[in-house]
Amino acid sequence: MTRWALGIEYDGARFCGWQSQAGVPTVQDTLEQALARVACEPIRVVAAGRTDTGVHALGQVVHFDSRAVRRPEAFVRGTNAHLSSDVAVLWARVVPEDFHARFSARARRYRYIWLNRRARAALYRDHVSFEYRPLDASRMADAAAVLIGRHDFSAFRAAQCQAKTPVRTIHCLTVEREGPLVVMTIGADAFLHHMVRNIAGVLAAIGAGERPAAWAREVLDARERAAGGITAPPYGLYLEAVEYPGHYGIPASEGVSGAGLPSYR
Repeated sequence: MTRWALGIEYDGARFCGWQSQAGVPTVQDTLEQALARVACEPIRVVAAGRTDTGVHALGQVVHFDSRAVRRPEAFVRGTNAHLSSDVAVLWARVVPEDFHARFSARARRYRYIWLNRRARAALYRDHVSFEYRPLDASRMADAAAVLIGRHDFSAFRAAQCQAKTPVRTIHCLTVEREGPLVVMTIGADAFLHHMVRNIAGVLAAIGAGERPAAWAREVLDARERAAGGITAPPYGLYLEAVEYPGHYGIPASEGVSGAGLPSYR
């Protein structure tokens, strides 16, 4: 058996999330079916993170074991030939047998994008979160600073979150305006269920002037989900990159320049 790692990019708009489910389209099922045709055997993949319905990925990483003898290029071009246009394999690597896409990861980075203007989106309606209220990106960035570091993020986790501990370490959290786009970039050792979208919801309320900047600290200290307000929509959320120890040889994610939506510049 050989252990392989793949870099995956996908548009989550038509999928009911990453994880395999009966009767609905998921990214995992779509990818496994394509890989099985290349490997000529059933394939089961493990992902670095399970994205929700409507969430996209620029740098998802998966691993799987196979008896098939293939070149890396076969698992890239061959698999892509059997995938729909909204999923693509970016690279393939043979990795040590102790590599695990989820548990070997040191950090993950997400990006959340708001289209902040009076008119809703037409071209990118499934790829940005529409916000008609004017957002003050500087105010949002100031409020976000209190979340950086190691904290109990109970107030930012979904009720159905199954993580054993709510403690996480946020390494970076920025909010910037790029024309009509407001872009939040957040990196952490790991994330709780809906953690990024719940942070986005709090910061949007602050940016719109509905809440003071100090509210972010109040929500964090409350350690109760009910204190945190709404969960932001999934459409503007992207899993941008996953970081691993260097000895595994996992390519760094190229991500995207700016918000990755050139028509809005």
